[in-house]
Amino acid sequence: MAASFMVSSAAMHRLLIVDDEQSMRELLEHVMTRDGYAVETAENGLQAVNLMKERSFDLVISDIQMPDMTGIELLEHVRNSSPETVVIMITAFATVDTARQAFKLGAEDFIIKDSGFDVEELKVIVRKAIEKTQLRQRVEMLQKELKRRSSFENIIGRSARMQALFGVIETVSQTNSTVLITGESGTGKELVARALYSHGTRSNAPFVSVNCGAFTETLLESELFGYMKGSFTGAAANKKGIFEAASGGTVFLDEIGEMSQAMQVKLLRVLQERVVRRVGGTDELPVDVRVIAATNRDLEEEVAKSAFRQDLYYRISVIPVELPPLRERVEDIPDLVDHFLEKLAKDSGRPKLTCSPEALRLLEAYDWPGNVRELENTIERAHAFESTDTIGPERLPQRVLHYSPREAANVVIPDDGIDLERYLAELEKNYLREALQRTNFNQTRSAELLRMPVRSFRHLMGKYRLRDR
Repeated sequence: MAASFMVSSAAMHRLLIVDDEQSMRELLEHVMTRDGYAVETAENGLQAVNLMKERSFDLVISDIQMPDMTGIELLEHVRNSSPETVVIMITAFATVDTARQAFKLGAEDFIIKDSGFDVEELKVIVRKAIEKTQLRQRVEMLQKELKRRSSFENIIGRSARMQALFGVIETVSQTNSTVLITGESGTGKELVARALYSHGTRSNAPFVSVNCGAFTETLLESELFGYMKGSFTGAAANKKGIFEAASGGTVFLDEIGEMSQAMQVKLLRVLQERVVRRVGGTDELPVDVRVIAATNRDLEEEVAKSAFRQDLYYRISVIPVELPPLRERVEDIPDLVDHFLEKLAKDSGRPKLTCSPEALRLLEAYDWPGNVRELENTIERAHAFESTDTIGPERLPQRVLHYSPREAANVVIPDDGIDLERYLAELEKNYLREALQRTNFNQTRSAELLRMPVRSFRHLMGKYRLRDR
């Protein structure tokens, strides 16, 4: 392991040699330069201090007995001005008290400069001191990275798209702009919202979430904005709404695409004016929250159909964040499986199971219409029924076990040939028509059924003139 931290270029590590004896300075400069270090020298402590004001050094080798400023005084200065710089003390007049004082002030090592002075030993000490510093810096870097990653609320992914998402979270979390998170069901939109919150400037204030599709219009209004006593049957006391309760923090509006037109108008006013009015109340109360919204709908399509207000769409999509479906980041499946198995082991008290290569291959081949949520449920089911230490293919559901991206078909070409382009066009047209009929001509659901973007679906509808029922 140490070899990976070895000096690889003269420009990598800078050394400062401080000694009032010219012969010793020249000797150490020659030896250390030959070993690949960038070396500078000073004949006393004051000169060394001036050099350190101009540039930084990784390591200082200093004599103790020098005029004007002793090596101990120089050591104290280095510790105060450049704590990361390693200091090695050398002296011809060693005492126990001097050595104790040097180590107390943070010297890395203490070498006696006598007739038996070993230059090779000094080279080893210098190399190990720099390796130790590099290792400490690497550990600190990894600890910072671990802390940074842990704030992503268990969002797992090594793929390029997920790494890009992590970068977006880091950048966007430092703003107060409204964010719209889009993606298919089960991709982890709330996890991203919580990561934006916990990694942001409002992390010490509340995070309050509400599923807009889980309430009727009336209940959602009182949930978001609160109500006054007696404003409706059962309102026995005044109650704060989510916008008030989350003051200074973050409100997460999940499935905002399910919100009624009337509620959209009221929410737009809150976002514009930054005030709320409780149900049954007359006073307008100021609110200070960051809003993060999420939906699995294509809101641009909803705006085009007049099902979602265009002005509200622009207000909530200041910063759009799109989550990729699991089928577009297959390389993350092994890490996700491992994460779920580790979580299940902790929850169940059982030893952590592994997933066989064959089972993992089947998991990677499946297209996961339910995305990460479906994968987690699949692993949990397999874990519950597995009695050995390895999950095999037999524990996977039939839809995964027998999935094929293409249905097997007997290909027959007539003797007189086939117009392949026309045949494929008819096949495509029939699939579109079948999807529309199955979804009662809902274009968004039809596009989801065929696993294609809504815009592409609409383009093909125009191409094949499938606009009428």
